[in-house]
Amino acid sequence: MKKIAIITGASSGMGREFAIKISKSFKSIDEIWLIARRIDRLEEVQAEIDIPCYIICEDVSEEYFIDKFAKMLKQENVKIKMLVNCAGYGLCGKIGTAACYAELGMIDTNCRGLTAVTLAAIPYMAKNSRIINLASSAAFMPQPYFAIYAATKSYVLSFSRALRRELKDKEVYVTAVCPGPVNTEFFAIAEDGRERAWFKDLAMAEADEVVTLALNDAINKKEISVYGIPMKMLRIFAKTVPHKVILDVYAKICRKMYEK
Repeated sequence: MKKIAIITGASSGMGREFAIKISKSFKSIDEIWLIARRIDRLEEVQAEIDIPCYIICEDVSEEYFIDKFAKMLKQENVKIKMLVNCAGYGLCGKIGTAACYAELGMIDTNCRGLTAVTLAAIPYMAKNSRIINLASSAAFMPQPYFAIYAATKSYVLSFSRALRRELKDKEVYVTAVCPGPVNTEFFAIAEDGRERAWFKDLAMAEADEVVTLALNDAINKKEISVYGIPMKMLRIFAKTVPHKVILDVYAKICRKMYEK
């Protein structure tokens, strides 16, 4: 029975970093399943990995995918040592300014897709295995002009924490990763050509450092992984300051940028 790691959103950014680091650090894994929409980018990631890879060029938000994925797991006779849910995207701006399908797509991918992959994988999780769900520091509080994305990541954080409790007796440990801004392709999509907010540049982190901490925290069975002092301070801030105050301040900072 093959011991595998599964990574969604594996074609770039954080997903790519997880794939590379897992292949180098976890010798007990026989094969890595790479799931994403771009076959050319998946093949590039595969070329950087020394252990066998199984490329799955699919969109986790598509209706048909989850049945296909469940059948693949059953047919391949596998035990999952690590599931990393990285597939997702965000859009900045006032609600309704982007195409409706793009705004709803954040919910389909970030919430529905992540949940569907997780539900399909749970029956195949090995004892002492790990689930890593990529949330965000945006999960800590509502964010005007980033409203849908922040809400989807709040879902991921809440879902991960509850799932962790349910799977404890099975010795499957869930970690929600809550980074701030990370230097990946994310902002090219999220900002859609706009100038990036100055405070995001101040807190920008490198993907390899965030992933290294996330894997260490997952191995140490931590519930939440937060990289960097600025984001740890933000988490405390979001717990102690009334969200009404945060909403007013955040809206004033971002209004001029996103309502031009």
